[in-house]
Amino acid sequence: MVYLENPLLKLYLNVIAWVALGFFLGRQLPRSYSTYLAKFLFFFGTPLSIVAFIRSANLSGAIWMAPLIAWTAILAGGGLAWILINFGVGEERLKSLNPAQNSREHTSAWSLPTQGSFLLATMVGNTGFLGIPVTLSLLGSEHFGWALFYDLLGTGMAINIVGVAIASHCGKTHRRQSWLSPLRAIFQNPALWAFGLGFVSRSLPLSAQIAELLTAGAWTVITLALITIGMQLSKLNSLHNLKQVLACLVIKMLLIPLVIGTGLTFFGIAGAPRLVLVLQMAMPPAFGTTLLAEAFNLDRELAVTAIGLGCVSLLFTIPLWMRLFNF
Repeated sequence: MVYLENPLLKLYLNVIAWVALGFFLGRQLPRSYSTYLAKFLFFFGTPLSIVAFIRSANLSGAIWMAPLIAWTAILAGGGLAWILINFGVGEERLKSLNPAQNSREHTSAWSLPTQGSFLLATMVGNTGFLGIPVTLSLLGSEHFGWALFYDLLGTGMAINIVGVAIASHCGKTHRRQSWLSPLRAIFQNPALWAFGLGFVSRSLPLSAQIAELLTAGAWTVITLALITIGMQLSKLNSLHNLKQVLACLVIKMLLIPLVIGTGLTFFGIAGAPRLVLVLQMAMPPAFGTTLLAEAFNLDRELAVTAIGLGCVSLLFTIPLWMRLFNF
C-alpha cells in the first residue's frame, strides 16, 4: 500500500503500536518485568544491535564531531536551565503552583531537589532506546554511526559524569560518590565494548545467513526497546510542576535543536548527518533521569512528568525537524 512507503508514517505506526503494546503490558504486569527487560536490553540486546548496525554504518567524514556536538547541546541546555532557575521565573508565580505545602522545604518551587531534576531533564535525552530507533527508521543504518557516537560518547558519558555530580549536589541526602564511580560505570557499559567489537569486525566477512540473522536480531532489539518504553510510560501518572516541565521541554526539544542544528551548517555538517544530530538533540528527557532522581532523592515527579509529556510531544516535533532540516 502507498502509505507504507512514507518513512515517517511507518515510523509512527511502529512506534505507536509497540509502545502501546508495552503500555498495556506495563499496566497488567508487575513493575519488575519492565526492569528485567531493560536489563536484558542493556547487557545483551543493545550491544547486539550496535554490533549489527555499526558494521554497515558510514563512519567516514566528520562523524567524530558527533560527541562534541552532543556535549555542546547538553551543556547549552544545562546553562539555559540554570539561567531560568536563577533569573527566568518569578518565585511568587511558582509558589502558586502548590500553595498547600507550607514547609520550609517547599517555600520555593526551585528547591535543590527540583533544581536537580530540572537540570537533568533539560540536559540529557533518550538518545538510546528512542533516538536510535527513530534514526534507523527514518534514515537507515548508513548514518547510524552519527546517532551512536552522539548517544554513547555524549549522552552516556554525560549522565554518568555530569548527571551524577548534579544529582549528588542537589539530592536531599547529598550522597557522596567516589570520583571513580562514574568512570567505572562508563567502562563497564556493554555498549562501549560492543562498539569496539563492531568497529573491529567491520572488515571480517560474514555469510549471508549470519548477516541476515544478525540484522533481524538487531531489529528485534529495537522492537523490544519500544515495548520497554511503553511499559515504563505506563507507570507515569503525574502532572507535577507543569509550568517547569513545559519550560524544560521548550529548551530541550525545541530551542537547543533549532539553534545548534542551524549552526551546524556553518561547520560543514548538512544533509542526513545534520538531521540525525538534530533528531538526537530533540529527544525527550532520558529515563535515566528518574533513576538518578530516585537514587539521590531529587524531585521524581518533575522528572516523570517531563518524560511523559516529552514522549507525547515527540510525535509533533519530528515532522518539524524533517521539514526544517530535510536534505
